[in-house]
Amino acid sequence: MTVPTFESNLAGEGLRIGIVQARFNADIGHGLLSSCLAELKRLGVADEDILHITVPGALEAPLALQKLAESQQFDALIALGAVIRGETYHFELVSNESGAGITRIGLDYGMPIANAILTTENDEQAEARMAEKGADAARVAVEMSNLMFALEELQPEEE
Repeated sequence: MTVPTFESNLAGEGLRIGIVQARFNADIGHGLLSSCLAELKRLGVADEDILHITVPGALEAPLALQKLAESQQFDALIALGAVIRGETYHFELVSNESGAGITRIGLDYGMPIANAILTTENDEQAEARMAEKGADAARVAVEMSNLMFALEELQPEEE
């Protein structure tokens, strides 16, 4: 018996991708963006099919992602930024609330959102992860877009 399987599809040609980048911890954000854009290009996503916007911090990212999702102009969204532990409880609040908001937007709109808002203990951890996580977010956005298109074909046709 052969089980039908959807293979990973990393072909980005024709996909529209929206990127929301938090400006707080700007050096990490720029590193994430650079590796994300390079990977999107490598996967075939055209520059004119990418919209990049910035917001003050990770807590503002979900609202911007929601507006992009509402526009119905994108196949996937990407959240970039860094939340680095400080000496107060604020780290947990920002990490948890931004992550929950991003997840909710994806589920509410049925849209893939690659969450590459790093949550690290220190700057060194963030710097060590930024290149790989930026590229990983690009791959997730492309793969999940293609999977959503494939799964839509499974939907029963309306009469």
